[in-house]
Amino acid sequence: MAQAGDNKLLMGRIGAAHGIKGEVRIQSFTEDPLALASYGPLSTNKPGLTIKILAARTTTNVLVARLEGINDRNAAEKLNGVELYVDRALLPDTDGDDFYHADLIGLKARLADGSEIGEVMAVPNFGAGDLLEIRDPRSGDTYLYPFSKAVVPEVRVAEGYLLIDPPIEAEPGEEEPD
Repeated sequence: MAQAGDNKLLMGRIGAAHGIKGEVRIQSFTEDPLALASYGPLSTNKPGLTIKILAARTTTNVLVARLEGINDRNAAEKLNGVELYVDRALLPDTDGDDFYHADLIGLKARLADGSEIGEVMAVPNFGAGDLLEIRDPRSGDTYLYPFSKAVVPEVRVAEGYLLIDPPIEAEPGEEEPD
């Protein structure tokens, strides 16, 4: 989940229309995709637009939802790309090893030896899993790391950092290990 403003967390993104009766596909960023429907009216990235999910069901990889006031395919198509946000106060507090993706933004990225390699700027997902976008403060360059336990063995939100164990890259001409 990414953060939009000080107290809103990105919980989902509306995709293509589904069928002819106004249903939409929603990419849910919640652990349980159906939980998105339980947060009540959702604010959006479109000024003045609030979305209320009336009914939802899961499919293989998305949530299919019927939205209040959306009764045909044309209306549903106009919502493609709309981001859905929830006020953070409505979400349960985190404890222990739990955190929201928005909590990662701004954390310092360190190597195992303690050296700082940058700061987490974003947590994008282009379809193959979450990534951490780390900006190097010296060069301004950004680097993407897979957000996996192997590459990010520790996340210390309260302490303000996470550890990065960069994957080893093969030199040009070397074969990748099997």
